[in-house]
Amino acid sequence: MRRNILLVQFVGVLLLLPSIMSGQQHSSDNKNWAEKGVVIREVEILGKRPMKDIGVQQTRFDSLVLKENIALSMADILTFNSSIFVKSYGRATLSTVAFRGTSASHTQVTWNGMKISNPMLGMTDFSTIPSYFVDNASLLHGTSSVNETGGGLGGLVKLNTTPEVGDGFNAQYVQGIGSFSTFDEFARITYGSERWHVSTRVMYSSSPNDYKYTNHDKKINIYDDDHNIIGQYYPEERNRSGSFKDFHLLQEVYYNTPGSGRFGFNAWYINSNRELPMLTTDYGEETSFENRQREQTFRSILSWDYNREKWKTGVKGGYIHTWMAYDYKRDVGNGIMASMTRSRSKINTFYGQADGEFTPTRRWYFTANVSLYQHLVKSEDKNIIMQDGDKAVVGYDKGRVELSSSLSAKWQPIDRIGMSVVLREEMFGSKWTPLIPAFFIDGILSPKGNIMLKASISRNYRFPTLNDLYFLPGGNPELKSEHGFTYDVGMSFDVGKKDVYALDGSLTWFDSYIDDWIIWLPTTKGFFSPRNVKKVHAYGLEAKANLGLQFAKEWLLDLNGSFSWTPSINEGEKMSPADQSVGKQLPYVPRYSASLTGRLSWNNWAFQYKWCYYSERFTMSSNDYTLTGHLPEYFMSNVSLEKNLFFKPADLQLKLTVNNLFNEDYLSVLSRPMPGINFEFFIGITPKFWKNKGNNR
Repeated sequence: MRRNILLVQFVGVLLLLPSIMSGQQHSSDNKNWAEKGVVIREVEILGKRPMKDIGVQQTRFDSLVLKENIALSMADILTFNSSIFVKSYGRATLSTVAFRGTSASHTQVTWNGMKISNPMLGMTDFSTIPSYFVDNASLLHGTSSVNETGGGLGGLVKLNTTPEVGDGFNAQYVQGIGSFSTFDEFARITYGSERWHVSTRVMYSSSPNDYKYTNHDKKINIYDDDHNIIGQYYPEERNRSGSFKDFHLLQEVYYNTPGSGRFGFNAWYINSNRELPMLTTDYGEETSFENRQREQTFRSILSWDYNREKWKTGVKGGYIHTWMAYDYKRDVGNGIMASMTRSRSKINTFYGQADGEFTPTRRWYFTANVSLYQHLVKSEDKNIIMQDGDKAVVGYDKGRVELSSSLSAKWQPIDRIGMSVVLREEMFGSKWTPLIPAFFIDGILSPKGNIMLKASISRNYRFPTLNDLYFLPGGNPELKSEHGFTYDVGMSFDVGKKDVYALDGSLTWFDSYIDDWIIWLPTTKGFFSPRNVKKVHAYGLEAKANLGLQFAKEWLLDLNGSFSWTPSINEGEKMSPADQSVGKQLPYVPRYSASLTGRLSWNNWAFQYKWCYYSERFTMSSNDYTLTGHLPEYFMSNVSLEKNLFFKPADLQLKLTVNNLFNEDYLSVLSRPMPGINFEFFIGITPKFWKNKGNNR
């Protein structure tokens, strides 16, 4: 009851302060990760806003959020700083994100402009994206994703690195030590000059990940001397077989050519070795199983950009290689571990893109873009062989071409009104989508307070994944593409006084209809197969908020909040008389979610509090209130304290973090245990040797 009251209070604050709502954090981007504070900026007239942002519903994250600490993944960032749903299968395991009541496969993800969603699964694991490897991140909600690419029926996550580095040589090292024998290490070396910008980042994380939790799926009986049951209790267990070792290397090289050109090279290597933790319903011994997933991924982009006063152009070429292995072994007796599953997947993706921008006058802005992806995927389970006539078939070996092109025109007839039209066309394999149109409009109602109205409408399509089409057994080559229609209407405002306060906010209503939603259903042959069966209606409200306040000398306060109400209802036809899913909330879609962060800075100290909330989620399409049919709501609170120390040879940054402050007992996914209260300590070292040498010259 007390938690419900607290929730109402938090939601009430957010709703009564549409005055807090807006983009995301506003902060300085200082050199040291703990040397950052809120910047109370001067409010600008929105009539001078960038033309490319006309009507766009966007959430931006800056370095203060992304560089909070090296242990965070993008899944953690999105959990506490946005209203979208992050579905986590456990600490350091699969984490996916979903916008506006859709699924993870309806979320597109780009890295420096290149899509990185897995073409087999159609989703991205955000637990494998360190926040320290991202310099700029933003969310494009719903219709706004059409500006970048198709397929994002829910939205798009944009991840970028930037070439800006300090002059000369600079270095940074951060060591993290946490509960469950967790070690995180990060190092970065950069070099900057008038022509060259070079950056190398390395990160390594490891942990046995054997945290304790209360297992509510098991009961232990208490007996008296006569063997009568006199009570029961839930046992405390450790997370079994959940260790991980993750290595990341990111190399960036940029060269500014004479004449406003820039060459760029980005290369990101991932080597991940993770055990998949046992479920809370597993009764076997840890030594009786081996459940392991390994991944090696290499992503690279070569780019060239050329800027003139009225036009820009750029070309990119990229390559992605992913090798994935999943092994499941079980003790069959006498200590013999028999291999039950040996899944191997190889993905090679070749990418090319060309785009251009043209601004003939202050009132007009045109863009054009074309991108091409060639996916080559081989997937097999070496323990399963199916016979297709005289030919042995193990998994599938398929290729698919994806082509996307777009044109847009943006127009401001007057400073206070902007309009935009986007036309997109896409091809997957040999199938073309119908034309994908999107229309955006915004207008400033009042310069005082920068009160702005925004509206947009679009259609969109998502083609089936390669697993949907070709997985053995069960793939369905006859699947139709999912298609949707979305509109949203919103209001925002922005007020403030430089070096005193900044207050901005937004409130958005959205409405989406998605037909031919793909789900995997059991067949009479004993396996699952995907079908186009659902018609989904998702609608609701999104609110975002930011307040920056300097209430005394060297005292800075930053408050950020988000809230979403997201009914997502299956309105399709019954598949059988026993089907109870029609008219019900989709599984694993919370109706309510909220987040709140506060950062208080004084001199070289900073204290931060983070809070997030997810309402109950159903695990079954029938929305049954059974033990396994739903997951209770949960709240999460994290706190941290950081301090900057400055010495002649180097600067030090110290930070202590407490996660799950109130030891919340919760599940994000059924039977997947989550950790209780845990601690992390970080020390950052920024040498000044090179700077000192430069000063002595």
